[in-house]
Amino acid sequence: MTNDVNPQAADDSEPESEHGSEHGSEPEFDPSTFDPESVPVEDAELAAEVLDFWAATRQYAGMAKASVVVGHTVSETVPPQAWSFGDEPELAETLLAAVLAGDKTATSSALWDYDDEGVPLPLVGELSILLDGDRHPRALIRTTSVETTTFDEVDDDFAAAEGEDDRTLESWRAGHEAYFRRTLGEGREFSEDMPIVCERFELLYPKR
Repeated sequence: MTNDVNPQAADDSEPESEHGSEHGSEPEFDPSTFDPESVPVEDAELAAEVLDFWAATRQYAGMAKASVVVGHTVSETVPPQAWSFGDEPELAETLLAAVLAGDKTATSSALWDYDDEGVPLPLVGELSILLDGDRHPRALIRTTSVETTTFDEVDDDFAAAEGEDDRTLESWRAGHEAYFRRTLGEGREFSEDMPIVCERFELLYPKR
């Protein structure tokens, strides 16, 4: 469950973006080119933090200090998208802690969220900056696999990789059903056969 803050688009007219159901949505902006007077102060502060964090950590993605990445493409100006887990700060903190501890190496999302927002699915090799519950950058990850399945076809192995609760499939189903029921978009209803995007990732920074 994740909460997106995507620093890739420079135009305030761009639509909001969600990285998935574990990601909520925030206005997109390009921290290297946006007008600080046209966005909320917290976004300007976040943009600066993300840029500094990326400058300090991009070497862990195997990139030279002068190189910068945008999503799945290489650019000289923009860092990866930044987002936090869940739909509330407490959940963001809990799931980030699981990532930092090495317990969480996967995340799942409702495919409908991507469809409704008109944004692409995550791609293998894509980099992301994880934010904590207070919207500060804390980790750099890289997507290692992406698979679309249905809620009832998620297996024990993936549930354990999500690193939540007791890591069983039973608890995964209970927790994610509750999450999807409260966060799915207008006109969407939870069902056992709803399409789910299952994404696995590796932690690049901080090193464990």
